Parts: sequence; structure tokens; C-alpha cells
Amino acid sequence: MGRKVWVPVVSGPLAPYAAGFWSWLVSRAYSRSAAADGLYQFDQLSRWLAREGLGVGDLTGEQAERFARARRAAGVVSWASPRSVALPLEYLRQLGAVPPPAPGCPVGPLEELLADYGRYLSIERGLCDHTVFDAYVPAARLFLSERDGSDGLDLARLAAADVSSFLARECPKRSVSGARDLVCALRSLLRYLHLAGLITTPLVWAVPSVADLRDRALPRGLDPAAVRRLLASCDRRRFVGRRDFAILLLLARLGLRAGEVAAITLDDIDWRAGMLLVHGKGGREDALPLPGDVGEAIVSYLRRRPRCECRALFLRVTAPLQGLNRCTVAWVVRAACDRAGLPRVGAHRLRHTAATQMLHAGASLPEIGQVLRHREQKTTAIYAKVDHAALRPLARPWPTPAGVS
Repeated sequence: MGRKVWVPVVSGPLAPYAAGFWSWLVSRAYSRSAAADGLYQFDQLSRWLAREGLGVGDLTGEQAERFARARRAAGVVSWASPRSVALPLEYLRQLGAVPPPAPGCPVGPLEELLADYGRYLSIERGLCDHTVFDAYVPAARLFLSERDGSDGLDLARLAAADVSSFLARECPKRSVSGARDLVCALRSLLRYLHLAGLITTPLVWAVPSVADLRDRALPRGLDPAAVRRLLASCDRRRFVGRRDFAILLLLARLGLRAGEVAAITLDDIDWRAGMLLVHGKGGREDALPLPGDVGEAIVSYLRRRPRCECRALFLRVTAPLQGLNRCTVAWVVRAACDRAGLPRVGAHRLRHTAATQMLHAGASLPEIGQVLRHREQKTTAIYAKVDHAALRPLARPWPTPAGVS
């Protein structure tokens, strides 16, 4: 028999929602003891609302912070931070019982400009949130923060010398790829400032190019033995092992990006046709054939996958039960490297591995580009350098002295 769990009784304004909150926690893979702790917190929050003379509709983010401050002032350690009230608020907001969070209003000219720039990137350019908020907007903030003063951003006086001095100071702090990303983000910002009429002169020309060293190096894929060791490191007797095995196969066989693996839903697999719908960069969607071994790995994982409302294919192991993100997929690869005793590599290394293995199997560069969904042929052309069999007839013989064989 399992250990008995004491389930608290909730009183106060939140009492009608207690049973639903308990079921909601259990459905998200929280254990009964963890759900009981959450219900006890729910009761403490409800009692505090009653003491303050507040109803359910008065429970806003500000009131939740007041509740946390009151617990800290009373010397209570548990549930004393605003984040600790996140679960009750999320549940009640889903029901519409409490007001939604108030949207943060940008304060100051810099924040207003960055908010408009973010909307431009998302709506006009169609970039994903990761690219917008993790790459382009931070780079814009770094560049514009130097101009943020009491008189505003003073963009009318922005000149090419300001762009050059910024890059000369920031690029040496980064790797080649980091400098290339910064330059790309800065070009996008300057293009937006000109389109928005905030600067009169287009300063994109003032941004120099970073030497592209990708054409000087070979794509680094893993050898087949290393891939086998990665796959063998997954304990497929367990749910997490079956999940990781399917993820590694998708990366190594189809060359998917980490974000594309995380974005797969249960509805993206057409089992009858044997096709997989891939959600790629820039909202692009492509249907790829699902190899038999990959499909078998996914089926094996689905037999252990918990039943829940989340439609994401790959789920977290711990509560709350929700889909993975691109960082978690990358961590699956690193953890497999640790288990296999291999140096850590990123998820993108398995994409290179898929390309080089297709090349060695006789696939043409256009075919590889179709599988990897490259928009430009020059992106796929880098794999021509690892096709030693095709390059060998092009190599000139080594010169030898006359009469020496």
C-alpha cells in the first residue's frame, strides 16, 4: 500500500476552486504529496484573502506579491516569494476567475523603441520569439543604451563613427560566430531605424562584414561509432531513456534542429503516410519521410508517454508536465555524451552528422539540401569538402623529380 497523504481542506474565497486545483496539479504529473503541499498553499492564500476582505476577483499579481511579503514579514520561509504563487494564479487565470496579468508598459524612450522594434521583427519580418528576444533585441539594447540620456536617444546625431566605435569595442569580446551575430543584429536595427524615419541616413553600409571562416573548415560530424555509443547510452527500460533515444534519432537521422524537435506535436506525425511535419525557421513547414527506425523509436516512447492535455510530442520528466524547449533538447545531447564517455557536443553537431552520412551513402548535395531544408545552395555546398571520393580525381599529383617513380 502507498503512503497515505493528508489532503488539507481549503476555506475562504478559494474553497470552490480547491477540488479543481487538486485535479489540475495531479494532471500535470505532480505527485500526491506535492499536490497536497500546493493545496495547503492554496488554503493559506485563501485565508489571507479572507483576512484582507478580498474576493477571488481581487487576486491580481500585486495582491499575490502582498501575500508573499506578509509571509516574509511574519518570518515564514515557505511560499514567501512572488514566484511561489505562480501555480495558483495560473490555474485561476485559466478559469477566468482572476484578472489576467497586466501588460507591462514600456517606460522611457529606449524601452518604447525596443518594444516597437520587437513588434516589427515579429510581425513584419516574421522572426520567432527566440531570435527576437534572445538575439536581436538584446543587441539593440546594448547599442542604444549608450545613447539613452536625459534628452532621449538623440538618434538624429547617430553617425557611422558611432557604429564603428561600438563594433570595435564589442566584437573583440566575442568569438567569430558571436561577432557575426552581433553585426547581423546591428544591421537589422539600423535598417529598422531608417525605415521608421528615426535616422535620415541609411547606416547599414557602415557595418563591416565579419570574415566568414565556415568555408575554411570542414563540417564536423560524429563518426558512426560515436553515434551508436550515444544511442546505446539511453536506458530504454525507462520513460526518459525512450524519450532521449527518439530525440537523438531525430537529430542524427533527419538532421532536425533542436528547436524543430521541441516543436513537434502529436498532430505532426502522419502514421499512415509515414510523414513528419517539421516546423522550421521563419514559420516554414516541411513534410519529411519518417524512417522506419525513427518511427519505431517514437512508438516505443509513446507507449510510456503519460496521458495529458499537452499536445507536444516530447514531455518533461518532472512536473509540471509540458513540452520541451530547444535548450532541453540540447541538454539531452550533452547528457548522452556524458553517459557515453564522449566529449560534449551540441545538438547541431548531429545535424552535420546526418548530412555527412547521407553524402557518404551516395546522396547528392541537392538531395541533402532538401532534407536539411536549406534555403540557399551555398549552405549545403560546404559538405562537398567532405566528399573525398568525389574530390580525389580533382587533386593534382604531387610533383616528383624526373626519373623518380
